[in-house]
Amino acid sequence: MRIAVIGGGPGGLYTAALAKQLSPDREVVVWERNARDAAYGFGVVFSDETLSGIAQADPTVFAAMEAEFARWSDIDIRYAGEVRTSGGHGFAALDRNRLREILQQRCAELGVEVRYGTPAPHVEALSGQYDLVVAADGVRSETRAAYTEDFGAHLDERTCRYMWLATDRAFEAFTFIVEEFDFGVLQVHAYPFDEHRSTFIVEMEEDAWRRAGFAALADREFARGESDEASVRRCEELLADHLDGRRLIPNASKWITFSTVRTASWSRGNVVLLGDAAHTAHFSIGSGTKLAMEDALALVASLHEQPTVPEALAAYEAERRPAVESVQRAAQASLEWFESIGRRTGQDPDQFAFNLLTRSRRVTYGNLRARDVGFVDAVDAAVGDGSGAPPMFQPLRLAGLRLRNRVVVPPLATFTASGGVPDSFEQAQLTAQALGGAGLVFAGMTAVSPEGRASAACPGLWNDEQEAAWSAVVRAVREVADTPLGIQLTHAGRRGSTAVPGPDGVGRPLAGEDGWPTLAASPLAWDAGHPAPREATPGDIAAVVRDFAEAARRADRAGFDALELQFGHGHLASGFLSPLTNRRTDRYGGCLENRLRLPREVLAAVRAVWPVAKPLVVRISATDWAANGTSEAEAVAISRALADAGADAIDVSTGEVVAHQRPAYGRTYQTPYADLIRNATGVPTIAVGAVSSYDDVNSILLAGRADLVAVGRGHLYDPQWTLHAAVDQGYTGPGARWPEPWQAGSRKPPGPRADRVPPRLHLLREAAAPVHRRWRPPAPHRPAAVTASC
Repeated sequence: MRIAVIGGGPGGLYTAALAKQLSPDREVVVWERNARDAAYGFGVVFSDETLSGIAQADPTVFAAMEAEFARWSDIDIRYAGEVRTSGGHGFAALDRNRLREILQQRCAELGVEVRYGTPAPHVEALSGQYDLVVAADGVRSETRAAYTEDFGAHLDERTCRYMWLATDRAFEAFTFIVEEFDFGVLQVHAYPFDEHRSTFIVEMEEDAWRRAGFAALADREFARGESDEASVRRCEELLADHLDGRRLIPNASKWITFSTVRTASWSRGNVVLLGDAAHTAHFSIGSGTKLAMEDALALVASLHEQPTVPEALAAYEAERRPAVESVQRAAQASLEWFESIGRRTGQDPDQFAFNLLTRSRRVTYGNLRARDVGFVDAVDAAVGDGSGAPPMFQPLRLAGLRLRNRVVVPPLATFTASGGVPDSFEQAQLTAQALGGAGLVFAGMTAVSPEGRASAACPGLWNDEQEAAWSAVVRAVREVADTPLGIQLTHAGRRGSTAVPGPDGVGRPLAGEDGWPTLAASPLAWDAGHPAPREATPGDIAAVVRDFAEAARRADRAGFDALELQFGHGHLASGFLSPLTNRRTDRYGGCLENRLRLPREVLAAVRAVWPVAKPLVVRISATDWAANGTSEAEAVAISRALADAGADAIDVSTGEVVAHQRPAYGRTYQTPYADLIRNATGVPTIAVGAVSSYDDVNSILLAGRADLVAVGRGHLYDPQWTLHAAVDQGYTGPGARWPEPWQAGSRKPPGPRADRVPPRLHLLREAAAPVHRRWRPPAPHRPAAVTASC
């Protein structure tokens, strides 16, 4: 096999070395446009997981790297004039140029031909001459650009400005510096990579960057390899307190913006992308060098295991893509956290440090507790109520209602009602969930009028029969549980008149006499095949306002403790709020103030009849997940307006407003919007959406991203989800009360072989790794003094 590699960075060189090592008869040629000794970049960081793969794949390379490593386990967060340290993380770093030298030497030993100072021939020519072409030519890959449509590349260029630098101060830990100036927030990501130096990345939100005067300093063309020296000196001045008299060291250092590279396919024929050419992940969460070397290992392994190049490339992408996309999701969350860091600089140092460490969702409350229990205990003590309970089991007062814990069962539609009357299954579900330990349980998707139903199987609250049925449900639940019960009221708008959703969660439009006319802000059908709704007239709007108020009165009489209004998910009020679904030109359309008019009228009418002591919650869709939809600024303005009109909390969901939405699904993917609204408005928020572990709940709460967390599918899977979460955490306090008849089940049953006691198999116990390990370079070797003797 003949293999051509474009790019002689660590990813390309490692690919070449591994390919030659496994099959010495292969012809492997690397093209590198720069000279062999060209020095670019500073330090690179590796995880223990990546290093174990390198150690297994090429012990020679690993041994050379290990001899150079700077190692430490601490993360320092310098913020508000204080330092918080979290230990137990584990890092290894070395000079990128030294890593490249190690790989160059390895390639030479194995007989790889590396053509330094030589641009690669066009990829089309190489693909005809070689069996495989590996494009490791970086984020601005010419190979990817040559076949843009085939690779399906998408570059998401962000707005924050950052600059790669080094400093001749060797920090002792991975160090985050967050400083507030009159122009805004400046943050630094720094870590040591040898005995004397650290990588030092300065990052700023673009408006702050301009206000700080950097735009003027950088307003010229820089030659290849030239650094923006004026900006470097300005950074030295601003960060002098953290440099301890040391200098910043540039290397072709200029202000740049980060681009997240995503590609639909990593290969075209016998050409394959590797590393930054195929994908990038923000520097705050991972090293591009680390990802490229992991790619190299997977690619060469696939070549070894598969009989043909096409099968090998398919296997490589199938294996590697899920791992890369997982890193990219974490990196995106981290990137967005740093882009909006100014929202969080009002937090105290302990909570801010915890928030920063859990920003990517990969590191959690439980994960940090396992690494450094002292750090988490300190944050709990600083932020919590002093009870020592996990964050999820600390109480909260909402309006006049005291909730024993922070877990909410959100409205979960059963689609079992007949004529809008809730049935025995609805009662059974609410009873099970009320017994399951959550602080608040909502009944779901209850229509305020017959035409306001999403489907014929939805419950309602517009007549006496329904009110009586709901009263009976509440009484039955209260006989066995004292958990507060809420109910969600809605008018489905253009999302009404559908069949019960199938396995895909989509309700098809009802045909003929089975359906009913729907109402919306504008006569826009939900999707192809759906009938267009009727545009609401002023008379329709007045009727809707009356229907909500009357349903709220009935909910109060039925005995519910809390009320939620559904102003999200494309239902009627949501359709008025979104610019994508409200095309009106009257006082109910156009600017946000007008689009808010119907929701505020509904809320005002409900607030007038709903008791002040009982919480009134409003659910919104904080984004439409579609171009030109509700912006973050509008979501904040909407939430602030609803709070001013009487909402006690905002239940922050997203999407389901338009059929062409493209949500960024993932674990806790909606929580950043709850965080945004809570910290921009001060209004209590409920985080909801893809939250399934108690670890995520604790992380969200302790970081200050929300006040309550709704867990839906988790409670469908296990109605006692909250009580079981308490057992798993060893919590037995008042925030998790087991029903008396179930007390015998409040301890986790023993599992298989739980009675087995393993024997001791080690003569000497290994010392536990220290939680805190700082980078302290080894002292230079000094020859022993020679003493004369007589």
